[in-house]
Amino acid sequence: MFDFLTETLAGDEIKERSGETLNIAWSRPEAGIIVLQPTSGYRQNIIISAAIHGNETAPIEIINRLISDILANKYTLKVRVMVILGNLEAMRQSERYINVDLNRLFSDHYLQYSHCNETIRAAKLQQVVADFYAVDPDKPRSHFDLHTAIRASHHIAFGLLPYLDSGRYQSKMMNWLQSVGLEALVVNHAPAATFSYFTSHQFAANSCTLELGKANPFGHNDLQQFVGIEQGLIKLISEEVVDVSNSVELTVYNVADVIIKLSDQFKLNVADDAANFSEFPNGYIIASDCVNNDDDIEKNKNVIYQVQQENGYILFPNRNVKKGLRAGLLLAKGDLSAISGAS
Repeated sequence: MFDFLTETLAGDEIKERSGETLNIAWSRPEAGIIVLQPTSGYRQNIIISAAIHGNETAPIEIINRLISDILANKYTLKVRVMVILGNLEAMRQSERYINVDLNRLFSDHYLQYSHCNETIRAAKLQQVVADFYAVDPDKPRSHFDLHTAIRASHHIAFGLLPYLDSGRYQSKMMNWLQSVGLEALVVNHAPAATFSYFTSHQFAANSCTLELGKANPFGHNDLQQFVGIEQGLIKLISEEVVDVSNSVELTVYNVADVIIKLSDQFKLNVADDAANFSEFPNGYIIASDCVNNDDDIEKNKNVIYQVQQENGYILFPNRNVKKGLRAGLLLAKGDLSAISGAS
């Protein structure tokens, strides 16, 4: 049997397009993508993705082991699952991306950029997702997009929930997230160009982005850190009931503001080595900027990002992004009961 990751790293050639094991039929519609389904039937469609950022290797290693174990009939597959490795060229070069961040290109945002490696891949991924969910449109849909963070974090493993108009997320998914060892959830406050928002908004999938530890080269990950996620994925594809009775309640954060770098005057008042979820007091100015706007009466407009709640928290701070891009998320504490309960 082929090794999915080894073959994908070697290039785009697909040596075997489809096949069957004792209980599973599999197919490979594109490089870095495999669909597996039980021959006895299934009740739901699940997408598991990784390598949307090519240098985030721990999730890649986890799902490659999962694929090998499924094909070896180590587990009883009870769902139809598509596994996606996202930015293949960046993965092969051990880079986050080649031209532009792939996770800013979904929901047709790739049309706003010049033709490049990532825009081609974003269009292709949107199509394979549409094709996958179209096969059984009435069956429940889920998507878990696995990442690792660039910097250290006060929460080693956490999830980011895409914006929903209702503000409430499926109870079954929330129980699963609580069972896999996540420490926190971040609730997005607006539509986005991320992969998980695309599947959630376009296909009503129960979607979540999972951040697992810190980015390391292949072979340098301590996968024991993520045994909860790996066991959770096994239960997910086996449709085993999860037990949350002994789980620690998740800390919930709401996105209070998106910090955008607008000019060269931008200042981020956060230490370069500050961990994700670092805490700041009420009134603290997280960032500031000065925009020269010729159409405004006040040509120089000051922009202030300030903690408005009792405490604020920073996520993904990065002062070195290009102008116009996100330089961080300002968070406020939320309530788990307020976002759970959808059927």
